[in-house]
Amino acid sequence: MSIKLKCLSHTPLRGLNDPGAATVAEVDAVLAQARAEVEAFDPELIVVFAPDHYNGLFYDLMPPFVIATAAESVGDYDTLLGPLSIPGDLALDLAKSIMASDVDIAISHRLQVDHGCTQTLEELTGSLTRYPVIPIIINSVAPPFCPYRRIRKLGEAVGRFVATLNKRVLILGTGGLSHEPPVPLLKGAPEEIANFLIAGRNPTPEFRAARQARTIAAGQTYGKPGCDLTPLNPAWDQAFMQQLIDGRLAEVDQFDIESISRAAGRSTHEIRTWIAAFAALQAAGNGYTARQDYYRPINEWIAGYGVLSADAC
Repeated sequence: MSIKLKCLSHTPLRGLNDPGAATVAEVDAVLAQARAEVEAFDPELIVVFAPDHYNGLFYDLMPPFVIATAAESVGDYDTLLGPLSIPGDLALDLAKSIMASDVDIAISHRLQVDHGCTQTLEELTGSLTRYPVIPIIINSVAPPFCPYRRIRKLGEAVGRFVATLNKRVLILGTGGLSHEPPVPLLKGAPEEIANFLIAGRNPTPEFRAARQARTIAAGQTYGKPGCDLTPLNPAWDQAFMQQLIDGRLAEVDQFDIESISRAAGRSTHEIRTWIAAFAALQAAGNGYTARQDYYRPINEWIAGYGVLSADAC
C-alpha cells in the first residue's frame, strides 16, 4: 500500500482572465511538477473530494456528502465533457464502509459533476479516464453546512477503507482557499434564481454561458475598490495550510462556519475537501509528511491559489 495526497485550489477562470504572464507561468510550472509526480506514482485508484457549484446538486435534494458509482462531467468553463472512469463496485463498497463508520453518505448511480471535480483531474492526469477514480462530493456552497467535525470523520472513514486496499492510492482535495465568487443564496433570491437553485439541472447553453460570463466579469473587478465580494485573505489561507501541514486536524472541529465566511469568503468552505483529504491520509497510515508547493492570491481568478502535497508515513 502506498498513499499520496494532492490538495489544489481550482478556478474556472484559469485561461479566461489574465493575471499576468509571470503568475500564469508560475502556476503552469507548479501544475506541471504535480502532474509529473502523479505520473511517476502511477496511482491504481484516485479518490477525489470535490465541491459542486449548482451543476449536479440542487436544493430539491442537497445532501452533505455524495459518493458516485457513475458520473459524467457537465463540461462547464471549457472542462472536458464525458464520463469518469469509476469502479462502481469498489465505490459502493466504500460507501458501505463509510456508513458502517456511522457517517451518513448519499449514493448516486448517475451523478453530474462540474469543474470543481474535473478541473483538477484534467490538470493532474490530462484526462477524466486515465485512472480509476471515485468522486466524493462535499456540499461547500449551499448553506446550511454540516459541522466541520463531520468532514474530519468522513475523511477518516475513507482513509480506513483505503488502508485495506493494498493499492497505490492518490487522494485529492480540490477547492478553496479564500474566495467569494458571485454565487447566489437561496434566502431572499428572486423567483427565477430560487427556481434555478432548487432544480436547475441541464440548463440551456445560453443560460450556462450567461452564468459563466457573470463569473468572468466578477474576476475582472474582484479585489478592486467598489467590489462588494469578500476579498482574498492570504493570512487566513497560510494559517490554514500550515495547520494541515502540521497535522492539527482535530482543531477543525472548532471551526465556526459564519466566522470563516466573514473572514475569507462564503466559498472558502470548499476547504472541506482539503480537510477530508488530509483526514483520510492520516487515518490510512501512521501520520503523514506534508509540504506547501505553492501559494499566491490571484484576484483575476477569484482564488487564494495554493497547492499542498503529502505522503502517508
